[in-house]
Amino acid sequence: MKKSRFSEQQIAFVLRQAEEGTPIAEVCRKAGISEASFYSWRKKYGGLVPSEMKRLKQLEEENQRLKKLVADLSLDKEMLQDVIRRKNMRPARKRQLVDEVRSVWQVSIRRACQALPVDRSTYHYRCKRTGQAILMKRIKEIAETRVRYGYRRIHVLLRREGWLVNSKRVCRLYREMGLQLRNKSPKRRVKAQLREDRSPATAANQVWAMDFVHDQLFDGRKIRVLTIVDTFTRLSPAIEVRQNFRGIDVVDTLERVRQEIGCPKTIRLDNGPEFISKELDLWAFMRGVTLDFSRPGKPTDNAFIESLNGKFRAECLNANWFLSLDEARRKCEAWRRDYNEVRPHSAIGNQVPAVLHRMTGDPGQPVTR
Repeated sequence: MKKSRFSEQQIAFVLRQAEEGTPIAEVCRKAGISEASFYSWRKKYGGLVPSEMKRLKQLEEENQRLKKLVADLSLDKEMLQDVIRRKNMRPARKRQLVDEVRSVWQVSIRRACQALPVDRSTYHYRCKRTGQAILMKRIKEIAETRVRYGYRRIHVLLRREGWLVNSKRVCRLYREMGLQLRNKSPKRRVKAQLREDRSPATAANQVWAMDFVHDQLFDGRKIRVLTIVDTFTRLSPAIEVRQNFRGIDVVDTLERVRQEIGCPKTIRLDNGPEFISKELDLWAFMRGVTLDFSRPGKPTDNAFIESLNGKFRAECLNANWFLSLDEARRKCEAWRRDYNEVRPHSAIGNQVPAVLHRMTGDPGQPVTR
């Protein structure tokens, strides 16, 4: 508001001259103002003494400051409410905010809901579903024994036990209990290129994959683990643990597995010294098995065994402490049986590999346990 160049006493003197009979035009000429200003002053300050006029001007200035303050506060409130509206909060968190506002500012539920803003129906709503304590306890028990299982595999295990729950409820409870694990997958800098001359397996014992995994005992002694997987049924027929492997050791393991579940037509492997040995080449020739070697530096050529090795390391090697070679063999064999007979596999419709192998394999051949 523009400040007037005339004081309250000067305005009162001009108005008093007009009241005493001086023509308005003469008063305006002497004061150097227009007649419109004179009539505006008379309408606003007519009949007031200088002290009252000063008080009125102070009230007008205070009123302007308050209006500006209210406008700023209203804008701030609107911005905060817009942020709260955009933020996706759960109803329980909204009810908690309303209770905090009520306890701090001593306001009613209606006022607190309008200020945040939160619908009063959301605040007063109470869930009518039955308690989830038993289900949450069972989910926690499974997650404690199977640390690397996500909510999808836990849901499959619950359905096997007879729980009539869907995956969304299991996911919600799984997250509420804070059981999810952060999976930091490496970023590939180069796009993986697969071999085009390979066709996917269509039956059991058609294509196997084989590789080595390295680990150590509690005292630092190195161990090597030979892992084998059927690329169609995801069955792992053998996981052999030794301190050292030679070509003849790989042949002995394959011969034992052949007597249990049969012989594959193709084995995919890398170019390690044990796999390019004369013993393995002779065994493959005598059994009519094709050795399909991957390209050097291309682990994606043997992706099935790499996937098995990742699960084996996360769920077995990283989760256990091996005091001796025999203990390592027992724990690795226990994990292999659990992998074949219990663990659900999303790639085969959440079935277990042992069941799928029985359904698609040779009826005359036994299935490993």
